[in-house]
Amino acid sequence: VQLQASGGGLVQAGGSLTLSCAASARIFTSNPMGWYRQAPGKQRELVAMITRTGSADYTDSVKGRFTISRDNAKNAVYLQMNSLKSEDTAVYYCNAYPLYLAESWGKGTLVTVSS
Repeated sequence: VQLQASGGGLVQAGGSLTLSCAASARIFTSNPMGWYRQAPGKQRELVAMITRTGSADYTDSVKGRFTISRDNAKNAVYLQMNSLKSEDTAVYYCNAYPLYLAESWGKGTLVTVSS
């Protein structure tokens, strides 16, 4: 499997979830990685990205609430999501960053935040 996201679920507003992504070594070791999301009726957007050396950046709407990290030994990327809001409801995907390096998207993992 090239990219497999997991950890989504149903959570109340204000709650927390941690997403995990297992990536193939080919994708993980060659690129920065990103977490993306697509809400119903909306375009896919970048949520957070992390370089191979651990520098991270976030879209404004999640700054201070989400934390991206990577484990280079496991070819894994994580997204710790705190203080979740209803507008965070989406299918979350991991992939290479930036978008022009993205591989096949996979199924993603659904995060549903109830208000």
